[in-house]
Amino acid sequence: MKKVLPAMVTALLLAQAGSTFAATDEMKVSLAFDAVVGGKPFACGQSYDAIGSTKSRITPSDLRFYVSEVELLDSAGKATPLTLEQDEIWQYKNLALLDFEDGKEACRNGNAGLHKAVTGTVPKGDYKGVRFTLGVPFELNHGDPTIAPSPLNMTAMFWAWQSGYRFVKIDMATSGQPQLAEADGKPATDMKEKLAALEKIAAAKAAAAKAGTPPAKKPAQAAGFSVHLGSTGCAATTLTSPPSQCTNPNRVTVTFDTFDVAKNVIVADVASLLQDANVDVNAPDSAPGCMSAVNDADCPGVMAAFGLPFGDKPAAPQRFFTVR
Repeated sequence: MKKVLPAMVTALLLAQAGSTFAATDEMKVSLAFDAVVGGKPFACGQSYDAIGSTKSRITPSDLRFYVSEVELLDSAGKATPLTLEQDEIWQYKNLALLDFEDGKEACRNGNAGLHKAVTGTVPKGDYKGVRFTLGVPFELNHGDPTIAPSPLNMTAMFWAWQSGYRFVKIDMATSGQPQLAEADGKPATDMKEKLAALEKIAAAKAAAAKAGTPPAKKPAQAAGFSVHLGSTGCAATTLTSPPSQCTNPNRVTVTFDTFDVAKNVIVADVASLLQDANVDVNAPDSAPGCMSAVNDADCPGVMAAFGLPFGDKPAAPQRFFTVR
């Protein structure tokens, strides 16, 4: 026993030393994000002037986006994945939801709380840059949001089983397109109500035309301008079965070779995103604003700003995100 005991003690001390080393070999990271409109802080209900190709006034009501596959880069460009904190609210696996609306007052169809940082751990090192994906990974993008863990259970961010989630959701009123849909004199509070209002008005006009009577005069219909980015061209055997692939994944890889996680902030600028978009006019027979449809004439400028190809135009450098 006297000979065995020292060996056991030595093993125990080595195990403890290894545990201490492992615990201190990681460093916590909080990757800060912010949202602005032309350099001014983003806020629901706040109006911003000189936006888009027509220099319109916009009044946002929502701004949320998913990021995934976050990596830190060393001076040689080697990438180290950030292991995300699994907080059961904003972060799940390698996915995080950044949320700049709190569901109050002018923040329509939202939820309580804000989330402006991606948190996690990486091995200690000398990191000089950052890389992440704007969007939801394919393997997480096509499930049932009613049973999905948070933040994939936020149905306002979900499109359909085939298309998956809205990677980016930005809604706003504009000078030319107020956000209220005037159906029966009541404002519509979310996109489903707005589209239902449009369908109701179209049906009333069709019925009037069939009866040979002029339709009742109503205020001009407008449903605001929205930017909803997500995958398209996702073919599946049924509406509720996941696709095997999407012809337009619409995920964006964003890289900043120079980034200090302790000092810098990743900034999403709505004004820069809309720089070449006419937010005052909606293309005929299309959803309000740009919702990623390949034939939507409202989308070329927006998709280019995201850094995505669109139609016959190749991808250009993204300008939605910058570093501050």
